[in-house]
Amino acid sequence: QVQLMESGGGSVQAGGSLRLSCDASVYTYRLYCMGWFRRAPGKEREWVAGIDGAGETRYAGSVEGRFSISQDSASNTLYLQMNSLRSTDTATYYCVAEIVRAGRCDVQSRRWGQGTQVTVSS
Repeated sequence: QVQLMESGGGSVQAGGSLRLSCDASVYTYRLYCMGWFRRAPGKEREWVAGIDGAGETRYAGSVEGRFSISQDSASNTLYLQMNSLRSTDTATYYCVAEIVRAGRCDVQSRRWGQGTQVTVSS
């Protein structure tokens, strides 16, 4: 079973950058879809970015052009580089993993990390 552990959160001023890391016990990335969600105070959890087993990336419109998702299979680590941060990016960020079945991400298999807090001050 995949285990996920996020790190790299913290406090930063608007316009700054942070890089989140997710240490994943996933040894064959092509078998998993990986991604990031976030939950802002008082709001629903929302999807932020994803990378599939073929390495293709997708982003929510609110972070497109500012955030970048990547993975390092050698170290089993997923990253989220966040640039030009805004106060609206303040949230707890969660790493997720889903098994690839029949060429698609199986949402039913989704696993969550514990989350890491990001606070952006204006």
